[in-house]
Amino acid sequence: MAKKRIISCSITGSIHSPSMSPYLPVTPEQIARNAIDAAAAGAASVHIHVRNPQEGDYYGAPYTSMELFGEIIDRIRQDNQDVIICTTTGGGAGMTVEERVQVVSEFQPELASMMSDIFIL
Repeated sequence: MAKKRIISCSITGSIHSPSMSPYLPVTPEQIARNAIDAAAAGAASVHIHVRNPQEGDYYGAPYTSMELFGEIIDRIRQDNQDVIICTTTGGGAGMTVEERVQVVSEFQPELASMMSDIFIL
């Protein structure tokens, strides 16, 4: 039996910011383009976090906009129907479980990450 590999590419990482690298994709267009390129290079799955695309103090910071998640997913799907999209449920400090998993019920991705600490009672 041939050995098989599944490559999953996390497009932005969870806590990275533009101050760490000028190459970090921030806008929906940049994140989607990086995901499309990763799939073209062989990634079977792309892990998506949203970033604040507005210039200012919070530019590039983790963001939880359902509108931006939708824009990124739509842009990826316009170009690639096959790559598995994995959305994060990492959210932000203080978010409820319901707020964190909203992206899953809203967009029904093929895969979603789940932070284990959100289930600690």
